[in-house]
Amino acid sequence: MQGGIIPLHGRIKRVVLTGTKREGESSQHMKMQRKILEKIFRVVKQPVLVIALFSAVFNLHAVAAQPARADAAEAAMKMVNFTVDAKAELDMQAAAELVDYVLAKKPYSQSALPKNLEASGAYYEFDTRIDFSSFMQYAYSGQIPAVLTSPSSLRHSQWNAQKKKHEKLPDKWTPVAAGGRPFVIRGVQRDAITPDLNTGIYYEYDLNRVLIQMNHKGRQVLITISKQMDISQVGKKGLILGNDEDWNYYYSDETGSARTGLGWVKSYIYDYFSVAVYVETGSSPAVLKTGIFQWLRAGWNGINFVQSDHIITGIKRYAKNSKTVLESSDLPAPAHIARAYSRLSSLPHQDLLDKYTQLQQARLELAVQTGKINGGKLQKNNYQSVPKDQIVEELMLEYLKVALGKPSLVGRKVASAIN
Repeated sequence: MQGGIIPLHGRIKRVVLTGTKREGESSQHMKMQRKILEKIFRVVKQPVLVIALFSAVFNLHAVAAQPARADAAEAAMKMVNFTVDAKAELDMQAAAELVDYVLAKKPYSQSALPKNLEASGAYYEFDTRIDFSSFMQYAYSGQIPAVLTSPSSLRHSQWNAQKKKHEKLPDKWTPVAAGGRPFVIRGVQRDAITPDLNTGIYYEYDLNRVLIQMNHKGRQVLITISKQMDISQVGKKGLILGNDEDWNYYYSDETGSARTGLGWVKSYIYDYFSVAVYVETGSSPAVLKTGIFQWLRAGWNGINFVQSDHIITGIKRYAKNSKTVLESSDLPAPAHIARAYSRLSSLPHQDLLDKYTQLQQARLELAVQTGKINGGKLQKNNYQSVPKDQIVEELMLEYLKVALGKPSLVGRKVASAIN
């Protein structure tokens, strides 16, 4: 995944707090719930609305994940520190420990991580039926937008290579020979993420990024590291239009949440850091093993409402939809997608703007049908200020939907324009 953050996106159960003890629930657990609520009420002055948001975002009944080994979490944090300090030397021992941990057989695929920098943490691993070289060409090529391999997580993502110290992503990656030096790229990335599954809130933020390609015991490995640079923009109201697996979302550009009772919320991602390890397994047919260590601190009024289970649910959302793309027999070859991206980027700006306006208006009409968006918003909006790179990325996702046989609002028009 080229995009940095894998957002909260948790399908979290609503918890109704009453004075009645639930079946099988201890009085000690109820007391713990009340203490947590009392603490929040002292901070936030809208107790009725807090209960609604508390139920939506902070799941008291989440099942605790199996704790991960402390040495793996420590090794991941060494990689995060390497990202923050551009003058630091790469800790090869820590990198090797991470790869060995991801490859090791475990009785579980997910686990909680110790808190770091006041952020909650979690680990999740999964397999993708793709060879390492193809994965690199699809997910980390300068010729293919990141959103195409993270369609349920990213709205758009821009790698900053304008400054001299920030390097461009390669068009093609060369394998690292056994005993060869790791290939390291540093950059700054601007990410905008999709609406949360439960609250519909979406964010934008900047990341320090490091990509490390290496050879570990004869296996090709990519380690990607992200560290949020500053607090995100305030969370804004969004909607998932239909099935999340159709990758169709509405973005209102209005602060808050479209969920009933949560329109007042001014939420932020305060901090985020992540280490993802992608390693070839050597199996036949080819399988890529992925292990993601992630920490997240997000909420409102300075309170972190994120739990490990929420992070795991977000990573699972990314994993499921990334696998849908990369394992599809209908996925065009990397070179074909790169040509389509180049042709779309070269279209006159007005042509791009017309197609983008059609896409946004179609999304708005669907959003109004949900009853969560005011029908008065159906007037034409002016998208002249939207950056061209963002327009092209969002239209490229519509192109991919058509290629994979998914429904698209304007995909046919985009495909016909570039074929």
